[in-house]
Amino acid sequence: MITAWIIAAAVLLVFELLTQSVWALCVAIGCVGGIVAALLGIAPVWQYVAVGIVSVAALFIIMPPVKRWLRRRADAQGISARTGMDALLGRRGIVTHEIKPGGMGRVRIDGDSWQAVAPGVDTVVPRGSEAIVTSYDSIIITVTPLKS
Repeated sequence: MITAWIIAAAVLLVFELLTQSVWALCVAIGCVGGIVAALLGIAPVWQYVAVGIVSVAALFIIMPPVKRWLRRRADAQGISARTGMDALLGRRGIVTHEIKPGGMGRVRIDGDSWQAVAPGVDTVVPRGSEAIVTSYDSIIITVTPLKS
């Protein structure tokens, strides 16, 4: 069983190097727990339990510093570490369907089309103009037109 744990750990480490997913590293560390359990002569079912416990422990120990490092790296490179709808904030898009005062239109950002409103704007935001995302409510983005 030791050989199986070594092979599993090696495959997971290669996968980690290729994907940088962090969880694969945690499971590879769990496999080291399986190796230790196998060396102690513990039954295979308990080796699996050891792998699970050590993997979860590694996840809780490794993830916080990795997240801090990624956040610092993103900040240093000026890259947004935001995800989901928050990643749209501050992004520029092109108006694809005009936005009338008090009404809705559509804005394309990175190939995705979003329903958009432009509160406080008293003229039509024409098709083809640029707008910047200032907030969102559910899946409707709020934009401010940019002066051309």
